[in-house]
Amino acid sequence: MDLNTVIEIRDARHPAPWRPGDAWLAGGTYLFSEPQPHLRRLVDLGRTGWTPVALGPDGSLEIAATCTIAQLSRFAKDLAAEAAPLFEQCCRAFLASFKIWNVATVGGNLCTALPAGPMISLTAALDGECLLISQDGVRRRTRVADFVTGAGRQVLAEGELLRSITLPARALAGRTAFRQASLYGQGRSGVLVIGTWEPLDGSWALTVTASTVRPIRLRFSGPPAAEALREALDSAVADDEWFDDLHGLPEWRRHMTFRFAEEIRRGLTAR
Repeated sequence: MDLNTVIEIRDARHPAPWRPGDAWLAGGTYLFSEPQPHLRRLVDLGRTGWTPVALGPDGSLEIAATCTIAQLSRFAKDLAAEAAPLFEQCCRAFLASFKIWNVATVGGNLCTALPAGPMISLTAALDGECLLISQDGVRRRTRVADFVTGAGRQVLAEGELLRSITLPARALAGRTAFRQASLYGQGRSGVLVIGTWEPLDGSWALTVTASTVRPIRLRFSGPPAAEALREALDSAVADDEWFDDLHGLPEWRRHMTFRFAEEIRRGLTAR
């Protein structure tokens, strides 16, 4: 879609004062999908040259905000980590066209903050941490599970940039289990639940996305009993936090979330 109110595109490598009507441009798959009448200038991140994905010396994984879904998928195929299959499962949860697959970015998926965003699911489940940079250069970090605060809402301040997401080595070494449901064969995720079990300290976690307006991450010191998991999940999600749109009623999303949570608890613990 043409953004006919945009009168300028600026290269992000050449800083300039942020002003009303500015927006960061990465893949642009959401930005160009619907009218944006409030925009006047786009700040293009496409030539920043950030390394899409890199392993750190401590075994952690840094994913640049500009990393595309296709780049992440290719990298994960050669990733020697127990959690590697989860990357492809979440990438495929896009059910996207070839064009979207090669243009959409990890950072864009997080910043759009849609409940069904599978990069939110992936990075929240692996206890990811976002690096945010303000217009005056101040850096701060926040967990992915706290970055998204509601449907279409996140913690970015005006002009603040999501630079990267870091996944810790301990999470990459953990076992994972993935469950997803949609009302349609090729439809948007209505429920996406991920379980993780970290070998270093035996901690166990459940991450709920798509069925809720924000990521819900429950962490336990070890595999929980069925009743303990159910009570924790019931307490963590308020009645008005079950998402409601044409891709699923809140009652259905809640039912499937609890069902998948128990399936994951049994399957992941038995491995």
